[in-house]
Amino acid sequence: MSTNFERHFQESVDGCTLEQLRDILINKSGKSPLANRFRALFNLKCTAEEFESQPEEAQKAVNYISEAFGDDSELLKHEVAYVLGQTKNLNCAIPLRKATLDQNQQCMVRHEAAEALGALGDKDSLDVLETAFKEDPSVDVRATCELAIDRIKWQHSEKKTKESLQPSLYSSIDPAPPLALERDYNVEELKELLNDPKKPLFERYRAMFRLRDIGTDEAALALATGFDDDSALFKHEIAYVFGQMGNTVAIPHLVEVLGRKQEASMVRHEAAEALGAIATGEVLPVLRKYLDDEDPVVRESAIVALDMYEYENSNELEYAPA
Repeated sequence: MSTNFERHFQESVDGCTLEQLRDILINKSGKSPLANRFRALFNLKCTAEEFESQPEEAQKAVNYISEAFGDDSELLKHEVAYVLGQTKNLNCAIPLRKATLDQNQQCMVRHEAAEALGALGDKDSLDVLETAFKEDPSVDVRATCELAIDRIKWQHSEKKTKESLQPSLYSSIDPAPPLALERDYNVEELKELLNDPKKPLFERYRAMFRLRDIGTDEAALALATGFDDDSALFKHEIAYVFGQMGNTVAIPHLVEVLGRKQEASMVRHEAAEALGAIATGEVLPVLRKYLDDEDPVVRESAIVALDMYEYENSNELEYAPA
């Protein structure tokens, strides 16, 4: 998800209580449009982040967000896990641990829950992540747990205190920090590291986020080579990064990935949302085409991406609580 994407859906919804936001999020009326449910989710996130100044309200928001793990929408539940991980509120770890180990949740949801535990940097979740790393049937969930474990260990290491990192232009807590500035990598070196399957996944992700932070066309094109990787997890992160960067040179690559009918849902969904965040005129007909895609995650992502596109191009928020 891009920074602009989150900023859009986080825009304040006036006049709604936490309970009203919960009812919209869980679609209590049965009539809440998906985009409104996303807005309710990100407004609840804002309260969940206030755990130091408003602990009772923040806990209430965490509980309300977590109720949505019972929804039928894989896309929404995946976004719920992402949001909980971004709050910095360690009380979110409890529902995220449960979702990580819950085999009744789809792979994309379990993956995002594990990634969110890594984003929280929660040392008490290492046992859960180790269990899922050893036992989950999905290679993408296992790889996510590997990343989350490495991220938590890095966050609490002496190494972190000694590294100099480029200040991020983005508000997200990422699955890995960018490579440190102590070494002056060029784009070609980073591309080689990005695509080297013999390197640890955590190191490859660090190269990915260093390329993102460089932010040039050359860096974006280097990132696009990652779409040839075998890992759905890796490819979905490349698409996520493109949504953050908003660089139009990525559009042909995102369109191509979105059109891969045999590609994993998590990859195609992230490509659709990235196109919605870039929001140029050429992406509009592309996104509309996928409103009827046979994959429900892709269909719903197209709905959300079109809402993002319309917002970016109208600069207005149309929101009717429902």
